[in-house]
Amino acid sequence: MKYETINNLRIPKIGFGTAQLGGRLFASRSRDSFYLSALRSAFELGYTHFDTADFYSFGHAEELIGRAAREANTKRASLFITTKVWPTRLTYKKVLRACENSLRRLQTDYIDSYLIHWPNPFVPLKETFRALNQLAKEGKIKHIGVSNFNVKLLKAAQLLSETPILADQVPYSLTRRPYAKNGLLEYCQQNNILVTAYTPISHGWIAANQTLQSIAEAHHATLHQIALAWLVNQPRVIAIPMSFDPTHQRENLDAADIQLTPSEMEQLNALR
Repeated sequence: MKYETINNLRIPKIGFGTAQLGGRLFASRSRDSFYLSALRSAFELGYTHFDTADFYSFGHAEELIGRAAREANTKRASLFITTKVWPTRLTYKKVLRACENSLRRLQTDYIDSYLIHWPNPFVPLKETFRALNQLAKEGKIKHIGVSNFNVKLLKAAQLLSETPILADQVPYSLTRRPYAKNGLLEYCQQNNILVTAYTPISHGWIAANQTLQSIAEAHHATLHQIALAWLVNQPRVIAIPMSFDPTHQRENLDAADIQLTPSEMEQLNALR
């Protein structure tokens, strides 16, 4: 597994996304055995970065991760847990309460990286960061991040955060590059901020073409693995693909070890 080293942290290039863990908009507790089985295989394969949010299945995703980590007897220090606070909970008191609820559901004393899930234009960013800074001082969160922020909002967040912004989590894939086009990727790379790519294989849809196929064959890899490798071969970029299938989970992890040549990166960069 390759890692990204930033601010004295070693974060895996490939993490485990959980947007559909526990259900979608609502918790689907009748399928808990299925979800726990998927998490169990992820732990066994060696995933250590788990990305979730208080919005995912109304917090049930966090509950499942907490339970799976406990049942796996995994040392807390070996895990990097990211969770996010929903935009309707960005006032000072609501952020503090949301964090306490996430800690309880995750069954942990601290969150490694706590992100604003989406910006909320109706809540001053200054108020939200007053709460985030307080949580960081108390040790309840180790690092502060954002999600779906453009460069302007990210710069504002940097000015308000008393600790370095760790990451901006945005949609980024071989076939979807809005935050590369609007300058966010370049800004993060130049300012020591991680870009965490969500939906990194475009919800599992990668159209085959001759370039992608030939590169995949050269590395004895799948198209999805090459799409992930293209992301994590970039500096300051990590990815959080989601899969409940152990075979695909392993393939996703293995993609981090695919070293693409400069020529292959250029060819993939040219795809649209």
